Amino acid sequence: MHLKGRDVTEHPRRHQKIPLIFFRTLAGSEPVREWLKELPSEERRSIGTDLLRAQWRWPVGMPLCRPIGNGLWEIRTDLPTKRTARLLICLYDESLVALHGFIKKTRALPDDDLALALKRKKELEQ
Repeated sequence: MHLKGRDVTEHPRRHQKIPLIFFRTLAGSEPVREWLKELPSEERRSIGTDLLRAQWRWPVGMPLCRPIGNGLWEIRTDLPTKRTARLLICLYDESLVALHGFIKKTRALPDDDLALALKRKKELEQ
């Protein structure tokens, strides 16, 4: 692309949506998709909007997304119902993988939720 006589090389992902896949257990279930389906439609819509923002802008930073270590990222959604949702994701094989989702009830990231996401990430990598 040329811009005022200069060659400008675009970032390869600048206009591409990075794929999002849902973690699938060995039994074939998709726990994050199932969790999302249980939420009220307005909450699902808010989380879906934030997931799309992350897909189009990856890597994206705060306040939408933050790294939490060990290759995990947290997508942070303030829901219209005054609750807060978190989706724990990782980047795997050039796709974002939704590993675990939950409604946040405490200030800190619960250890059980983090451990579950790490367990699923390890399963994915095997």
